[in-house]
Amino acid sequence: MEDILRHIYQERASMENSLGVLQIYKKPHIPAITNNFDIILLVIVYDIEKEPTILKHYRFEDLKIALQIVSDQQLKEWLLLGTNRKIVEWVHVGKILFDKNDYLSNLQNEFKDFPLYEREIKTGIEFAKLIRRYWMAKGFFETKQFMDAFNHTIHSLHHLARLAIIEKGLHPELTVWNQVKQLDPEIYKLYEELTKSEEPIEKRLELLFIASEFLIYSRTSSGIKHLEKILKMQSDWSMNEIKSHPELIYYGTDLNILIEYLVEKEVIELVQVESKTPRLFHIKYKMK
Repeated sequence: MEDILRHIYQERASMENSLGVLQIYKKPHIPAITNNFDIILLVIVYDIEKEPTILKHYRFEDLKIALQIVSDQQLKEWLLLGTNRKIVEWVHVGKILFDKNDYLSNLQNEFKDFPLYEREIKTGIEFAKLIRRYWMAKGFFETKQFMDAFNHTIHSLHHLARLAIIEKGLHPELTVWNQVKQLDPEIYKLYEELTKSEEPIEKRLELLFIASEFLIYSRTSSGIKHLEKILKMQSDWSMNEIKSHPELIYYGTDLNILIEYLVEKEVIELVQVESKTPRLFHIKYKMK
């Protein structure tokens, strides 16, 4: 079997731009981690000319094998943003088959250490996602669109759970609720009450909004630490300046709603700047 796998990845590993190869086996209790393939071979390279990822499928006897080639830039973005959680898991549990200049060894060690600054960025991004989902849930609830409110509330709880895990210095896994059950039972209890209670959906949502309001607000200080450090670099910012900052572009469209939330909570204040038109002002933002 090892000879077959080596035959699949050897050509790629021998290329000048190859950095490493990881092997990931399907887990019987979480088959989705490998997209139901028996084996994943993940090849990391420092440059892909056309696409950031390349995917090839193979079959050997009764085994399904996938070869995925990904650029180191794309991989680092996924690890930072958590937007491809399967890849995060692969880096965490993958067996190193080829490692140029200890690239993968260093990456796995860094992953386990979870540097503080990287943790702050991930916390900020996750907190922004939480606020967007929470506000959307409340908006749907107020207009009595309870099923849509329920859907967004589930997502907001998921982001709250991921935040709780990151606060403990850990990376959220695919089985995030198993993690948070041990690390933060209070959030897990909210999830159970929302999904398993026999109360009418309207009542479940109403109770959850009351309970989660404090949990969300109490995480504001840690949730915006990364954003706060950047906004304190100058006295005030236009929205375009905020969105264009190289470390804040990862927040995407969630950033607008996060800023609005912080204005509402009086964490950020508005600064009016005169425009060329009388009584029309530009709006800028500053940390209080």
